[in-house]
Amino acid sequence: MQDPADSESLLASDEPPAVDWRAGSIDPFFFVCEHASNRVPRALGDLGLPSEAFERHIAWDPGAAQLTLGLAERFGGAAVLQRYSRLVIDCNREPELPDAITPLSEDTPIPGNQGLGEDERRGRIAAIWAPFHAAVDRLLNARVAARKPTALVTIHSFTPVYRGVSRPWHVGIISTGDRRFAEPMLAALSREAGLVVGDDQPYSARDNVDYTIRRHGRERGLPHVMIEVRNDLLRTARDVSQWVERLGDALTESAGAVGLPGPIRV
Repeated sequence: MQDPADSESLLASDEPPAVDWRAGSIDPFFFVCEHASNRVPRALGDLGLPSEAFERHIAWDPGAAQLTLGLAERFGGAAVLQRYSRLVIDCNREPELPDAITPLSEDTPIPGNQGLGEDERRGRIAAIWAPFHAAVDRLLNARVAARKPTALVTIHSFTPVYRGVSRPWHVGIISTGDRRFAEPMLAALSREAGLVVGDDQPYSARDNVDYTIRRHGRERGLPHVMIEVRNDLLRTARDVSQWVERLGDALTESAGAVGLPGPIRV
């Protein structure tokens, strides 16, 4: 159950690296999915959990990877996806926060995350968290240096019921203090009859969920938005395809609203 203190011993040579990325060839969208996978490094075993726990939202965002890749394919945009579970370390948190390696997720204790020493935490940061954000930094810095128009879009999914409370939203738009891209996204999605759209729902920056868009978007001055889709609406390939179309149309409209060049559908 212990984390080795270095990335080489945490991830075996035949295990995938922490980051799956593609540079993209068409502007302006840069897609990121921090919770794409429920994989755990072999060195950590099962974190003391039954196998069914890794199908739950506590381990990943079901459907988010497929949605991210579908949007990247629609636009020919760049994409960066995390290959390991948020239970190993949450890449949408500052690594020093207690819930970055959470000992309790929703109502479920995570035995393999309890009582970790500093070396164990550093091992997870070095192997999983740091390479992920380094990849985002590298790709975005190259785009900024080349003066390529860029909008950062992070993709997540959320549970229909959280701690016994039903959530009415079909999709949520999460923002930082810079709402120039969030506002047109909300306007575009809210025009669809019957679609319940959350503004900073079911999460907001107050819940510490804005790390990626804040660090990589707001701090660079880039238009940015975090999109949350309810995960029971992403169960099939057809579901995902419908959301790719819906969100793709809203992203296209929003890019125009903030003065970015119109994306080309490929």
